[in-house]
This record gives sequence, C-alpha cells and structure tokens, in this order.
Amino acid sequence: MSALWQPRSTCGPACLPATARRARASRVRQAARLVALLGALLLGVTLLPVLPLLNGHGRRVAARTWARAVLGALGVRLVARGRSPAGRALLVANHISWLDIVALMAAAPVRMVAKHDVRRWPVIGALAAAGGTIFIDRTRPRSLPATVAQVAAALRAGGVVAAFPEGTTWCGASAGRFRPAMFQAALDAGATVVPVSIGYGRGATTAAFLGDDSLWTSLRRVLAVPRLEVTLTATPALHPEAVATRRQLARVAETAVRGGVSQFGLAA
Repeated sequence: MSALWQPRSTCGPACLPATARRARASRVRQAARLVALLGALLLGVTLLPVLPLLNGHGRRVAARTWARAVLGALGVRLVARGRSPAGRALLVANHISWLDIVALMAAAPVRMVAKHDVRRWPVIGALAAAGGTIFIDRTRPRSLPATVAQVAAALRAGGVVAAFPEGTTWCGASAGRFRPAMFQAALDAGATVVPVSIGYGRGATTAAFLGDDSLWTSLRRVLAVPRLEVTLTATPALHPEAVATRRQLARVAETAVRGGVSQFGLAA
C-alpha cells in the first residue's frame, strides 16, 4: 500500500536520545506553558463564531495569529527563511510533528491539507475546519482524487495550500519519499510548487510525533523541553511547466527539501 496511506511515524520512544530524555524544563515552567496554552485555546474558542463572517484571507490571517499564540505559549521559537509565496502556490514540506502544521500557519496565511483525525482534536479541529483546512482520509484511498481536485480548486482560486507529501511523520533525521499525488493539483492548476524544509535542530526527536503517541503524550514532551526552535526554510519556487510529470516534480521537490534540511542541520 502506498506510503500516502501509512499510519504516522513508526518510530518509538527509543528514537529519543538519552540527553533529550533527561533534559527537562522546571515544573513551574511547564505549568506556566500549559496555562498559556489554555489561554491560546480559549482565544481559539472566541474566534470560532467570528471566522464564518470573514473572507478566506481573513480566516487565514486569524488562524495565523492564533498559531503564533500557540507557539508563544509553548515557548517554541519560529525562524522563517526564504520568501513566502503571495498566492497560487503549493507548499510541500517534510513532516516531523503536529507542530509542523502550527508553524506553517504561523509563518504565512496558508490553507492546510491535514489528516481527517485532526478534525476530531478539541478546539484545534474546529479551528482547522473553520480556517479552510482540506482534510484527507488516508484510510480511504479512493477519496484521494477528490482531495486532489479540492486542492487544485483552491490553487486556481489564488490560494496557498500546504501539504506533506510523505503522508506521515518521521522521526529525527529519518525521511520518507515524496508521493506524487498532491503534485498533480499544482499541475492541474498551473500553480508553482514551493519546497519547504522543516527542522527542530537538536529538538527534532523530542518534537517528533512518535509511533502510537497520543496528542497529549506528545504535548507533554513539548511542554517539558527546555528550549525548542522550529525553522522553516523555503527554497526557490518550482514551475510545473519545467517538469514533465508529477513524479518528476515530486522528486525535484524532495531533493530541494532534503538539501535545505542538510544545509542547515535542521533534522540532526
């Protein structure tokens, strides 16, 4: 079965180096972060009735503000390198953690492609749906063409859509192949493709969404890390007309993303 339909990372707690397991923020700091996060979630709840009244751009700006509040509450520093596209672009990135989604939303007004499980997450799921997230059900491969068509429609309308072509999260320096399906949306819409490298420096394995982790288990690990920085590195845009097929486009984008990760040591 295609990796697009794999469960998330098969890595387990053994992925965590001993130093990552030992280094912990104080209980006071962890508690303060949790309180701040609850405040950010409360902000999200207050946004829910407002979002339907906004246009698409307004909803994504509101989501960006909320995402930045979440990162700030967790003590996660965001570093963005490269130029964000103004519109009609498919962002494709490597996938390490659920924090990847929050970081991309915080960096630029984007419409995310996320697994359907996210829709059920408290507050986050409702905000994602209200913000225009396109949900993909990896348990139903036959639904993939409809999802690709939905992404293509969003791109034709001038939107910026972000997706994870690996189809699952990977632990630390591990990586999966970029599956070509979502690249068809860019070809169909005549949109550019912007490869984005995501990394957490030495905190990569701590941030990773591991094996059968629940969201709460992963969140507790993030709350406990003394310092966490997520870096997004956008490489030059790819133009579909310069690539013959979606498979070739996927390979070129994957190479660009891996190069960004290696250049800055983001997944070390």
